[in-house]
Amino acid sequence: MTTTTQTATAVVGSSVGLHARPASLLVKAATKAGRRGVDVTISVAGSEAVDARSLLSVIALGARHGDEVTLSAAGDDAPATLEELVAIVEREED
Repeated sequence: MTTTTQTATAVVGSSVGLHARPASLLVKAATKAGRRGVDVTISVAGSEAVDARSLLSVIALGARHGDEVTLSAAGDDAPATLEELVAIVEREED
């Protein structure tokens, strides 16, 4: 059985970008999704996708307020996972 990867885009809502608290919330949600069998990556334009469960990798993307990021999820719960992660990325968490 082949797992289809689904993608969604989100605009970073936090004034500090995906750094510290916003990145931590994203990583926690991606880690929780991973436990349910959903693999999640995140990327910004011009960069390689990174594992969304890695705080250092997410922060290293350098995504700033207003940047568009692409989230990809593979697994049975991918649509719900993407919906949750998009909401986290787009929230102001400062």
